[in-house]
Amino acid sequence: MMEPQDNIEEDDTASSSSSSSSSSSPPPRALPRQRASLQKSSVCSRSYFMVVMVFFHVYIINVIALLLYVHYNNGSNAITANRDFASRDSSHKVTGPSDPQTPADSGFPRNMYLPRIEGIRVGHVQKVSLVPGKVHEMKTLSLKPLLFEIPEFLSEEECGVVVRLAQLKGLMESQVMVPEGQEELNQQLNLSPEEIFNFLDLNQDGQLQPHEILTHSRVRDGIWLTSENLKEIYDGLKVDQDGNGLLSLEEFGRLKSDAFQRFLLQRGVERSQLVRNSRHTWLYQGQGAHQVLQDLRKRVTHLTRLPSSLVELSEPLQVVRYEQGGHYHAHHDSGPVYPETTCTHTLLAANTTSPFQTSCRYITVLFYLNNVEEGGETTFPVADNRTYEEASLIQNDVDLLDTRKHCDKGNLRVKPIKGTAVFWYNYLSDGRGWVGEQDEYSLHGGCVVTQGTKWVANNWINVDPDYQRQARYQQFVSQQQETQEQEELISELNSDQHVERHQDL
Repeated sequence: MMEPQDNIEEDDTASSSSSSSSSSSPPPRALPRQRASLQKSSVCSRSYFMVVMVFFHVYIINVIALLLYVHYNNGSNAITANRDFASRDSSHKVTGPSDPQTPADSGFPRNMYLPRIEGIRVGHVQKVSLVPGKVHEMKTLSLKPLLFEIPEFLSEEECGVVVRLAQLKGLMESQVMVPEGQEELNQQLNLSPEEIFNFLDLNQDGQLQPHEILTHSRVRDGIWLTSENLKEIYDGLKVDQDGNGLLSLEEFGRLKSDAFQRFLLQRGVERSQLVRNSRHTWLYQGQGAHQVLQDLRKRVTHLTRLPSSLVELSEPLQVVRYEQGGHYHAHHDSGPVYPETTCTHTLLAANTTSPFQTSCRYITVLFYLNNVEEGGETTFPVADNRTYEEASLIQNDVDLLDTRKHCDKGNLRVKPIKGTAVFWYNYLSDGRGWVGEQDEYSLHGGCVVTQGTKWVANNWINVDPDYQRQARYQQFVSQQQETQEQEELISELNSDQHVERHQDL
């Protein structure tokens, strides 16, 4: 770039010397300067490239900074929100979506969420630390429902302790039959026969098909009816006048709500005809309970990653024994929650009366306490199905709900192995870190025990889908505990004063 300027300076010097040597001669005519051509295109291209690269790097740096800000900001909000609602073990770090607080007039602020473990894919194994000095493997069995299996969750000694504690307390019949009260329930609901008929008529074809009647009666009466039983009842009650196996609205109107149940009770019901054939008991796991039971509850808290307050306020440990021939037909541990439904565990905080109650079991943790000689698997008939349709559960003489006859037809079966635990979510997430709709794919049952005895235990984590009810319930329990602690403290002080006075005398 300097060469053209050098040439110009040389021309100027030559012109000056020429004029000094011949001053008398007229000055020569100035020649026009010749400018060297510059390669502007090359310079502009290089400058433009440098500017673009600078802006590109600045853009990338801004994007990275923004992502880091969002990541750390959300993480800190979630952890802070969780600490505000309930105390957790300091060793347990949980992340989740932050939810803006609700207005003050809507009740308790939404400053808690329920973390969910990711299943990733079927067969995926992840390491979990549940007890000091040991790492467990947790395997994903299905994604619908979100179901996991943890071998060696309990030691052989712990399994034996739980069984012996249940035997010492005594087991009762797991009877789910409702003996009476259906007429009173219908009066409370104020439902007409037409309305009940429409509820039962799933496909709305104006006729009740056998599977529609069977599904309803099994849930309501606790008696496991088959198509053959249904025909026998129709003939005995003389309601199916045309004999086509279908009930019209007129035929259904001739029946009382408990007609099926009364007919079966008069005829006699065998144990094998019950929805559930087993014996069970409940074991308290709180302060003062056997150390194995307390340790088991702490382990469940670490496994589910839920606040300890939720686990501690849930149902006690249920221990169940299935003798040979014992079974539990396919069912859901928790029913769908509608606006008029209340949860059993938060009933005191509901401030309403409702004929509909359900257990609201957000998570089920099932423990196998012994090795079963034959049978006794836990079946998930529709696990990872593409769709769920209640009407398709009973078709072509195959009843997927029947764990005595068609347990092998289900999509997934878990073999009972001593010390193994399986757990699954009975509800979906609402997308804001709380309980959503019922996961219909969590349908499961206990296959019939064909040889030997089967011992299992259940830990259910109760969470009310209504956040405000759950918050009121926990506040109520907390206040009760504080009042009790104060009364105990006052009682101890009075006792100490009485002893001191006695000593003075």
